[in-house]
Amino acid sequence: MLEKLFKTVISLIFKPSEAWKALSLQQNDDHESFLKEYFYPFIGLITFSTFAGYLFARKGFDLQLAVKESIVIILSMFGGFFLASWLVNVTGKKIFHREHNMNLCRCFVGYSSSLIYSLNIVSSLLPEFFFLRILVIYTVYIVWEGAISYMDIKEPEQLKFTGIATLIIILTPLAIAFMAGLLMPGLR
Repeated sequence: MLEKLFKTVISLIFKPSEAWKALSLQQNDDHESFLKEYFYPFIGLITFSTFAGYLFARKGFDLQLAVKESIVIILSMFGGFFLASWLVNVTGKKIFHREHNMNLCRCFVGYSSSLIYSLNIVSSLLPEFFFLRILVIYTVYIVWEGAISYMDIKEPEQLKFTGIATLIIILTPLAIAFMAGLLMPGLR
């Protein structure tokens, strides 16, 4: 299961055009398999790496802080994923006059977020490499490639869709993490 996840992530990051074409062929597969084989294990890896990173990679051994950070990351990743999927679906319907397809939007947001998820894992385990977070900008290209191949966006609307979807995919987990951080005193 994890081998397929790693292959998909590496393919999406290093060869997004080919990866999206391959994923579009599997598009009619069961949505539950996407969640079970890709999304849930990825969120589990992010949560585990955050917990381990706060326990072992930071100064001091603060179990309470590790648990709080793990809660914030799981809230932001789950909440960001579902909120971003809903927002991409709504904007697709309102702006691009697409048919309502929540499962397609969930898969698109999940696969498009693979770089963001990977950077969360690396930055939590290796906090001194915080500067790698700038690579999140590459998500624009991943979304760009997936817009036509996976989402069937027409070429004249590709730029507009890419801009809107990228902002939604990047900003929703950040907004939820910010709000969760405000609600948990003593976190920062």
